[in-house]
Amino acid sequence: MDNSFYEDEPTKPIPPPSPADQSQQDKLVIGSFRNPPNQPNQYPPQAQLPPQSAGNPQWSSIPPTQPLGPGTPRGQDSPFQQPGQLGGPPPGSRPNQRSPRRRRGCLVGCLTLLLLVILLGGFGIYTGQRVLAFGSVVSTQAPLSTQTSYMGTSERVNVLVMGYGGGNHQGGNLTDSMLVVSLLPQSHHTTLISVPRDLWVQIPPTSGQYRKINAAYEFASNNGQNPAAGGDVAAQKVSLVTGLDVKYWLTINFEGFRDLINSIGGIDVFVPNSFNACYPKNDDAAIDPSWIKVQFNKGMQHMDGETAIRYARAREPLEVCGKGKSENQAELTDFARSARQQLIIKAALSKVKQISTWPSLFNALTALQHTIYTNLSLADLMQFALKMDLTAAHHVGLSNQNVLVDSTAPDGEYILAPRNGDWQGIITYVKQQLYS
Repeated sequence: MDNSFYEDEPTKPIPPPSPADQSQQDKLVIGSFRNPPNQPNQYPPQAQLPPQSAGNPQWSSIPPTQPLGPGTPRGQDSPFQQPGQLGGPPPGSRPNQRSPRRRRGCLVGCLTLLLLVILLGGFGIYTGQRVLAFGSVVSTQAPLSTQTSYMGTSERVNVLVMGYGGGNHQGGNLTDSMLVVSLLPQSHHTTLISVPRDLWVQIPPTSGQYRKINAAYEFASNNGQNPAAGGDVAAQKVSLVTGLDVKYWLTINFEGFRDLINSIGGIDVFVPNSFNACYPKNDDAAIDPSWIKVQFNKGMQHMDGETAIRYARAREPLEVCGKGKSENQAELTDFARSARQQLIIKAALSKVKQISTWPSLFNALTALQHTIYTNLSLADLMQFALKMDLTAAHHVGLSNQNVLVDSTAPDGEYILAPRNGDWQGIITYVKQQLYS
């Protein structure tokens, strides 16, 4: 086919990622909390401690990640262990009648405290093991490793977030949502760049074969069999289109995302514009090809997982399924849908950060394990999520209102192409729009 219209599409692969800056300047150290130094117990002036009990162990030498176990020495400074040496009655004298009760109370209290320490320590170990295991499953990197100095770098960090439908049906691995989150870690300044799924590009580069950019992940991953290869190729293609150095990527399986939202009790979303649309009753038309009507009204809404996914993905007008006429066609464009997906992700992140949600996070981990995959380590991903500012983020959408134009592929399929065939114009526009 004649690709002369698209011959300026950049195909030179981006250079291999340079090693992460390992300098210690401004480095964020995870787990740097210190226990306060022990304060010596205050005894009466005449009391003299025996040499073997002249102080508590040096707690600060214990690594912060190691919980104190029941066998940890506590010193010999209890007055009940050395009668007569700390102002108590001399040997042979009649003991105070209340002493046994007081000793019994102390013993019960000490045993209770010891039990709590054991339980909390065991819970902490279990929690740590669970989180580390989760980090190993969802990432190509070791959980506590870093490629970004734990987001302590002064350089811009770009992460391509891709959402796909999931499932084994045709098209389940097309990344219909593609969003570059560009972060300056030191200032928290965040830019969100939406890349439309219909952009017509060469896949693979220099092949002369053109596809929509949402097929890059599906093609390179062999339909989801090798997600790391798919993520790398999609990030490389988005780098060429936007001019940004996109080293990192994160995929979101919408089927798992539905379960994640349910596991945290749903999310609250402000719907800026009312609209209605046709939505497939089942993602796999081979199972059920029928349609349902979905309606969303302007205002704050609490959404469960299924409602949130429908809100994020709805795009077909009611005319398609013979259910009337859609009231707001503008909300059914890919550009509007991309904006809605950003609202869903923002609401989910906000919910996870709420203390009231934390008891549900174990369930969320299970759901999330089947939802995301990334080439960022768990430590880097957590720091990235904490540092990015979605509230004040600057939104940039590549669309037919700025640097793209509507076009048609040789087979008649609707596509988007750079205005006047100028790919450099897209790069210049993105650079001008970045939040610096």
